Amino acid sequence: MAQKLSVTRDHLRLVLQGLRVPSERLARGSLHFAGCSKRLIKDFAGRENWHVVYNGVPLSTYAFRRSVNAEAPLVFLGRIEEIKGPQMAIEIARQTGRRLVLAGNVPNEPKHRAFFENEIAPHIDGRQVEYAGPVNNEQKNRLLGEAAALLMPILWEEPFGIVMAEALACGTPVIGLRRGSVPEVVEDGVNGFVCDSIDDMVVAVGRLTEVDRQVCRDVMEEKFSDRAMTDSYEELYRGMINAAPVTKSSSHN
Repeated sequence: MAQKLSVTRDHLRLVLQGLRVPSERLARGSLHFAGCSKRLIKDFAGRENWHVVYNGVPLSTYAFRRSVNAEAPLVFLGRIEEIKGPQMAIEIARQTGRRLVLAGNVPNEPKHRAFFENEIAPHIDGRQVEYAGPVNNEQKNRLLGEAAALLMPILWEEPFGIVMAEALACGTPVIGLRRGSVPEVVEDGVNGFVCDSIDDMVVAVGRLTEVDRQVCRDVMEEKFSDRAMTDSYEELYRGMINAAPVTKSSSHN
């Protein structure tokens, strides 16, 4: 697994470098890049022409739920593969005694099918652990809105993780490991919890009553909504236009 994770990170870094080097030479510094998180562009953070514009989700697509019942389940939503951490979500459910709903597709590659059959399927009993399969937007809205929390136990440096913004839009806090953009999306103790281990995530489940679901929605509207994303791009474009050198046109009398 470590080898796979290293390849994933290196591949991402090489793609970004491949974009930057020839493009900047051709543009002579006039070309700007936007990444969806600070984590994604950390290797270029000191450059003036690299910017962060967070991904956003449509406000109108996700219904805010001010409260959920005491028996509300934990939810894992994403591809059912090892680096996404569904096996760890199951362990958190086991240790906390909470129900868990797993949702998402199983990639068709043999290694992913084997992972599902060997590590996930044996725990699906329809009571404590339920597998909902792939979900559409309507199902996702209901699933996230009725959840006590979204679990994000990622084992790789995920650039953003749009599902976190979708959960926050519903008012659902996020409990995630300190990987990728999780510390940028989740403010510890405010709209969820940023954890360093599975044990920390188990403890965080017991602290969910400390999180105000209205604050989760407010953070999403301010930082991770479609409106916030378009505002950020407009601000970036204005800054580029204002900074561009003025070319004087010649006139003939």
